[in-house]
Amino acid sequence: MDITLVVLAAGIGSRYGAGVKQLETVGPDGEIIMDYAIHDAIEAGFNKVIFIISRKIEQDFYEVIGRRMEKRFRAFGVKWAYAIQEVTDMPEGRTKPWGTGQAVLSCKGLLNEPFAVINADDYYGRSAFRKAYDFLADWKPSAPEKYGMIGYVLKNTLSDSGGVTRGICTVDEDGVLVGVDETRNIVRTDAGAAAKTETGLRPLEMDSLVSMNFWMLPPSFIDRLEERFPRFLEEMSDPVKDEYLLPVIVDGLLRDGLASVSVLPTEDNWFGITYKEDKKVVVDAFRELYARGVYRNPLYSDME
Repeated sequence: MDITLVVLAAGIGSRYGAGVKQLETVGPDGEIIMDYAIHDAIEAGFNKVIFIISRKIEQDFYEVIGRRMEKRFRAFGVKWAYAIQEVTDMPEGRTKPWGTGQAVLSCKGLLNEPFAVINADDYYGRSAFRKAYDFLADWKPSAPEKYGMIGYVLKNTLSDSGGVTRGICTVDEDGVLVGVDETRNIVRTDAGAAAKTETGLRPLEMDSLVSMNFWMLPPSFIDRLEERFPRFLEEMSDPVKDEYLLPVIVDGLLRDGLASVSVLPTEDNWFGITYKEDKKVVVDAFRELYARGVYRNPLYSDME
């Protein structure tokens, strides 16, 4: 059975500026964050990768990572594919796709096996991929609605450069997800963390578990996405800004009793490039990981 990693690489962050943040180099030999995710996934046992990209970055993506990674995939016997998240039939004033749910839906026809979903510009830590692989390898068709999520501690996921969006999770005593509150504009404060709202700052617990869009999902999830997308289009309140987001979709399935999500917590520090100012922090973080022996230079030399 294939165990697939789906990489969300279609978005070009509007807060980031002119560059394509997914293609920023952060490692000693010009590695990008995605290189480390692919390395960690292959090491954990994933044997198929699907990159979700947009037409806008298709050529740059292939030149910077596709061509190079295909060589790695052949060496390790990993299958790969590209899915294009199209920007079509947009209402007036909208210029971006419909969000991460629509992105994963673009994999329809490419996925018939359990899979994990990650953001291309996030560093998740090596242990997260091992936990994700073990969870997916244990999947059985007799339990089609068994989902999983890697849960990060909020304090380990904040940016010093501005507000971030996180899915604040409620988890029961058995480690099962009760609900996800997609929370925008979370910032550091003197007291810890808070969400900026129209009426001020709403304090948040720094030890809250949050979703960083690292999901473990069955193949039937694609059908759920397809079933619910028309409802999203009918019920959205702002056609220019609303997005079909994975945490919101999963939360809806939970509320409708159509899914059970096991939360696999990790103490690993998440980091990523949301703002231009984040790049130096990320480069320094990778430098420390090499110094601690988490990675070797050249990358993959620990697997050859």
